[in-house]
Amino acid sequence: MPNQRWHIASAQTEKAHQLAQATAISPLLSQILINRGIETPQQAQVYLNPLSQVMPAPIDEFPDLAISVEMLKEAITDQQKIAICGDYDADGMTSTALLIRALRWLGADVDYAIPSRMKDGYGINERIVEEFAAEGVALILTVDNGICAHSAIARAVELGLTIIITDHHDLPPQLPDADAILNPKQLPESSVYRGIAGVGVAYILAVSLAQELGKLQGLTKPLLELFTLGTIADLAPLIGINRRWLQRGLMLLPQSQLAGVQALIQMSGVSEDQKALKPEDIGFKLGPRINAIGRIADPQIVIELLTTTDQGIALERAMQCEQINQQRRQLCEEIEQEAIAFIEQSQLDWQQERVLVIVQPDWHHGVIGIVASRLVERYGTPVFIGTYEGEDKQHIRGSARGIPEFNVFEALQFCHDLLGKFGGHQAAGGFSLPTDNLEAFRTSLSHFAHQCLQPEHLKPLVTIDTALDFNQITTELYQQLDILHPCGIGNPDPVFWTHNVRVVEQRIVGKGHLKLTLNQDNQPVVLKGVAWRWGEYFPLPQQIDIAYKLRENSWNGKTNIELELVGIRLPAANSNTSGTKKAEFYYNEHRYICSLSASLKELRIKNSEGIVLAIEKGQRIGLLGTQRENSEEVNVTQPPYYQLIKAATRALKIT
Repeated sequence: MPNQRWHIASAQTEKAHQLAQATAISPLLSQILINRGIETPQQAQVYLNPLSQVMPAPIDEFPDLAISVEMLKEAITDQQKIAICGDYDADGMTSTALLIRALRWLGADVDYAIPSRMKDGYGINERIVEEFAAEGVALILTVDNGICAHSAIARAVELGLTIIITDHHDLPPQLPDADAILNPKQLPESSVYRGIAGVGVAYILAVSLAQELGKLQGLTKPLLELFTLGTIADLAPLIGINRRWLQRGLMLLPQSQLAGVQALIQMSGVSEDQKALKPEDIGFKLGPRINAIGRIADPQIVIELLTTTDQGIALERAMQCEQINQQRRQLCEEIEQEAIAFIEQSQLDWQQERVLVIVQPDWHHGVIGIVASRLVERYGTPVFIGTYEGEDKQHIRGSARGIPEFNVFEALQFCHDLLGKFGGHQAAGGFSLPTDNLEAFRTSLSHFAHQCLQPEHLKPLVTIDTALDFNQITTELYQQLDILHPCGIGNPDPVFWTHNVRVVEQRIVGKGHLKLTLNQDNQPVVLKGVAWRWGEYFPLPQQIDIAYKLRENSWNGKTNIELELVGIRLPAANSNTSGTKKAEFYYNEHRYICSLSASLKELRIKNSEGIVLAIEKGQRIGLLGTQRENSEEVNVTQPPYYQLIKAATRALKIT
C-alpha cells in the first residue's frame, strides 16, 4: 500500500449552497471552488469567466517594459543585431522560438544561442556573451534565465552591449546590472501577472513591441500557441492571466497555424478532433517530447521545429523529438530503479534527516530532475539528486524537488556557502557543488528541513475535495466539471474519494500500471479505473478507500467515465459503524495511534510500547498506563500531555 497522508477538505455545506444559488452552478462545484479560495460570487464570476475581468495593461505593471520596448524598437530601426539567449527546458525553448518568430515578423536581425546542458549548465555565461560580441551583436535578450547571472551580465556591460533580462525565477538578494529586467517576481503577489512563466514574459514583451510598431495583426495567434505550450510544460500556475490566455490558446492548438505544432500533435497521438486541447495533452504528450530534447540532445531541434514554415522539416524534427523522448524514458527508468535500489540497500535514514540526498556516478544529469520528482512521489520527502562530473569526480551537479511544506530555493540559499551555481523556485531547483562539500551539504539541508518539516509531513500528500458515491459519477457530472478547466498547478483537477470500494478485478498492464474494475457497497454501478505506476502494489486489498480524478475514455466509438486513482488506503476507521475515529500521527519523532469514541467522551492515545493515555472530554485528569485498573492519574494540562493531546486532535481533525 502507498504510504500516504490524506487531507480531505472540510465540507462548507451552507456556504456552498449560497455560492451555488448566486452563480447557478451545483453545490458540488461550489464546494470545489471554495476549496480553491474562491468564496464570493464576484470571485467565482472572474474564475468561471476570466474575460469578464478588466486586466491592467502590462506596461503599467512591469517597471522596465516601456524601456525594453523602446530599446528593441531602436535596435530594429537601426538594424542592429539582436541575440536571444534561452534555456534548454520547454519554457526556455518555447520562449526563444516565440521571440525569434516575433522579432523576425517585425523586421529584426535576430539570432539565438542556448547553453549546453552538458558543457555549460543553466543560464547565460561569459563565453556566450563574448561570442555574441565577436559576432557584432548589439543587444542581448535573455529568456527564462539571467536573473542570477551576475558575472555574465557584468561582462556584457563591460563589452558595451545592451542587455535585457526576461526571467521568472526567484529574485536573488542583489539584481544584475542589466539595462532592463522583466520578471513577474518583482510585482506584488496580488498581480494577475505574478504567476507567468518565462514564455509569458516573452509573450508580453513581443505583443507590447508589436503593438508599438503597429504590426500585431496576424502575430497574436501563433505566439499564443507557443505561450500555451511553454506555460503548461513548465508547470506554471494556471491562475490569473495564465488562465485567461490559456483558455484561448488551448482552443487554437488542435488546428494550429504552426507547422511544427501540427507535426508534434501528429507524432504524439493527440486527437486533432477536439474542440480544445487539455493541459494533460501538453503535460503528458507534447511537453515531454519538447523537454526531452533539452535534456539529452540539441535544443536547436526544437527551435527549428517551432519556427519553421516547411512541413517536411517540421515532420522530420517532430520524429527526432519522438525518438529522443523514447531514449529519455528509458534513461529515467534505469536511473529510477538504480536510485531506489541504492536507497533501500544503503538504508539511508531519510526520515530522520527529513530530506533525501543521493549522489551517484554515471547518471545523466539531463534526466535526474524527472527521477527526483518520482522519488518525491514514492517517499514523500524533499529529494536532492546529483551525479559526478569529470573523470576526477571533483564536482557534482544536481536537481532538487520539494514537497508543499519545503521551499527548495530557500533551502539552496540556506546552503549557498557550500554551492557553486544554484537557482530555482518553491518546488524545484538546480545546483552544483564541489564533491568535498557533499557531507556538509547533506547536513545543512537536514538542518534546514528540521526547521520546516515534522515527521508527519514525510508522506506523499493526497489533497481531496469531497466525497462521491459511484452513482453520482455520470457523464453529466463530468461535463459540469469542464467549467473548471484548464486545470493544473494552482488550479488542480478536482480529486474525489469514495469509502469502502470493492476491487472486483485487477491486473497489471503496460509498464507497471494497474487496471481495475471497482464496485461500491455492492451497488449496481461498476466503474473502470487505472492507477499509473502502481504495479508494485499488486494485488490491492479487496476492500479499500480510494481517491481519484475523473477521466473520459473513448474507445471504439464509445465514451465512458473512468477513475484515475491517486490515493488508496484501508477503509477509513472514522466511517465504521461504531463511529469511532482513529488516526496515526507523530509527535517529537515518535509514532502514536489515537482514537475517539462516537460519544466524544474519551480520547485514547497509545504509543509504540502499548502505553495508553485516556482522557474524557472536559477533564483535567487522565489515566496513563497499559491497563485501566493499574493506570496512574496525570494532569493533562501539563507538559508533555497537553501538546500530545493537541497533536492527536489535529490528526483526528477535531475542532
